[in-house]
Amino acid sequence: MKTIDDFNFSGKKALIRVDFNVPLDENYNITDDNRIQGALPTIKKILNDGGSVILMSHLGRPKEGPVEKYSLKHIVKHLSDVLGREVQFASDCIGDEAV
Repeated sequence: MKTIDDFNFSGKKALIRVDFNVPLDENYNITDDNRIQGALPTIKKILNDGGSVILMSHLGRPKEGPVEKYSLKHIVKHLSDVLGREVQFASDCIGDEAV
């Protein structure tokens, strides 16, 4: 069986569904980043190969559409810090911003 290590992502884009549904405190600080840490080997493998990574996830379970406290924008700085590189955030998955 092949694993991610059997592939070279140089020049490729990889869309990865990650579980970044992490707990946040009242100031939107991550209180447990185990789920982020768990995804790092895959993300780093692709980046180290020279590929690009597009991450998709959810945070919380809003009932009536987008809610500020459930925005993934709150994890961008932490993810940038643990990856050691800038992570960009798109507030929508369609339109010019998502391109």
